[in-house]
Amino acid sequence: MLWGDEDVWENATPETQERAMGEHGAFSEACEARGYRILGGEELGFSKNAVTVQRPESGDLTITEGPYVELAEHLGGYYVIETDDVQGLARLAGEHLLTDGGGIELRPVVVHDA
Repeated sequence: MLWGDEDVWENATPETQERAMGEHGAFSEACEARGYRILGGEELGFSKNAVTVQRPESGDLTITEGPYVELAEHLGGYYVIETDDVQGLARLAGEHLLTDGGGIELRPVVVHDA
């Protein structure tokens, strides 16, 4: 999961956005070269366009516009990558995707037996 300051991305010049997309392309190529299998991933829209659905203990469903929590940094995208080498993937992601700040959080996917 990739997170950072949405204002930076929203106000980025076309050149900055193009460079960032190039970094993602280089990351994808480096993953393939090292045997990390990218299964999916997407850029996410801005949190200001989120819709939050909650059911508090009262049982009444609430739907509100905007993110669940107002934070300085937000989730901006994600990859789903198959690997047994999480530390190696973490280093590779940091080298390719954190040139302008932000952060990456790697989590395992939980697979439930049918």
